[in-house]
Amino acid sequence: MKFYIKTFGCQMNENDSEAMAGLLVKEGFVPASSPEEADVVIVNTCAVRRKSEEKAYSELGQILKLKKKRKLIVGVAGCVAEKEREKFLKRGADFVLGTRAVPRVTEVVKRAIHGEKVALFEDHLDEYNHELPRMRASKHHAWVTIIHGCDRFCTYCIVPYTRGRERSRPMVDILEEVKELAEQGYREITFLGQNVDAYGKDLKDGSSLAKLLEEASKIEGIERIWFLTSYPTDFSDELMEVIAKNPKVAKSVHLPVQSGSNRILKLMNRRYTREEYLALLEKIRSKVPEASISSDIIVGFPTETEEDFMETVDLVEKARFERLNLAIYSPREGTVAWRYYRDDIPHEEKVKRMQFLMSLQKRINRKLNERYRGKTVRIIVEAQAKNGLFYGRDIRNKIIAFEGEEWMIGRFADVKVEKITAGPLYGKVVWVEKVPSSVPSSE
Repeated sequence: MKFYIKTFGCQMNENDSEAMAGLLVKEGFVPASSPEEADVVIVNTCAVRRKSEEKAYSELGQILKLKKKRKLIVGVAGCVAEKEREKFLKRGADFVLGTRAVPRVTEVVKRAIHGEKVALFEDHLDEYNHELPRMRASKHHAWVTIIHGCDRFCTYCIVPYTRGRERSRPMVDILEEVKELAEQGYREITFLGQNVDAYGKDLKDGSSLAKLLEEASKIEGIERIWFLTSYPTDFSDELMEVIAKNPKVAKSVHLPVQSGSNRILKLMNRRYTREEYLALLEKIRSKVPEASISSDIIVGFPTETEEDFMETVDLVEKARFERLNLAIYSPREGTVAWRYYRDDIPHEEKVKRMQFLMSLQKRINRKLNERYRGKTVRIIVEAQAKNGLFYGRDIRNKIIAFEGEEWMIGRFADVKVEKITAGPLYGKVVWVEKVPSSVPSSE
């Protein structure tokens, strides 16, 4: 039987989809290239933003229409599945799989094939280990989840309710997975967690993200290590030191701020002030001068005034982010903000504020990118884009596009930057690693 998985949302969802695909392949299922070719379709959903949730519902609707025309097993996984639970069975799905039950996907699919309506939400994260087979999208880069869940309980965020409390994987298990990836030819890994900096705190054995990065960097064959996503009050001096000194650890930090207003930050339960956040950025940059810092901001949070918004604008101007993800606030059912705060900012005003920040960030990006003009940077070639150009990232997570060939994917290349935009950079290859080997990163 053939299966197809449609994934929405973050890298954690992508990693979950790779795990589900690997488990299904191990049991003899075959990947399909589209829902039309599949016998089993799984929609892996995201509930962090209303837009992502709406896209998932739309996709599910199309697949259920397909189910009316022929025999088809349809399942829903991910955060919306966890939030809505058995409701999807009433909508026509054959099974629903909770975020902590991913390792049991084959059991659930088989039960559905035999005509049983299944909703499984039991916690099986202990099975989410290095032995869990995965069908990875890339042959040189791999996602590695190191901590599940979140304990921060930001008032706007649904994640603690859909993915549970923080639970770290044992370091020995993670390192075993990384060793296996290196043996399979993977050169880059990204450690994942809703709050990746909290890794190890619940283990109470001295484990930390900084120590994990150090140990993983010792594994032969692993050339670059990334990590997502950080939380400001958990970002340690120890972690800064590792980023600064270890040549394999990416000089890229994603550090969501969400707002530049202290009043809004307090309503969001973000546990820091704008002054503390800006001081942290200054400290990171003093210890890691080449650090590339990106962030997330939510516009239009309940009661956000023009003054609050201008404080966010001021923070963006001061922070000089290399990348900024912007989102319009949307109430998430079950959160504190949904229960107690009225969504009182008109949609038109939210859009206006987001567009203002987008324009500001483009100007900042363009100016920061000028530093790359004429510079030769080392990248790992990642893939071919739809426009036919190939691209890769330097150790600061800057995307550079160029004319290349498929054999270059997964290899180091030096690219001289010739064209600057507010987004990707464009250049010409001046050197490509012919045979994959241990090559030190360079700037």
